[in-house]
Amino acid sequence: MCIGIPMQVRSENGLTALCAGRGEERRVSLLLTGELPVGAWVMVHVDTAIRILDEAEVPLINDALDALEAAGRGDPFEHLFADLIGREPQLPDHLRETQPAPSRGNA
Repeated sequence: MCIGIPMQVRSENGLTALCAGRGEERRVSLLLTGELPVGAWVMVHVDTAIRILDEAEVPLINDALDALEAAGRGDPFEHLFADLIGREPQLPDHLRETQPAPSRGNA
């Protein structure tokens, strides 16, 4: 299974960067994101930065990855989703119904 991981740019050289995250360093292609400043966070998949991350996303993604590892070992993982516990899931705005659905009577 291939999973992207959040990594932070440590140094860059045009369209490649040395990135670090989750205990490792990698030389990463920036062809899909363009040049980035040192300190920027990116989602890395197969040694390619595929998306620029907001810094607030990083701990949430790392918690989700830690939860996958814990679930694979059979360890508790619910605590890693503390932001989801005790609240009802919400649909994104584009999926919410903005007007009542038409009545479907027996026609």
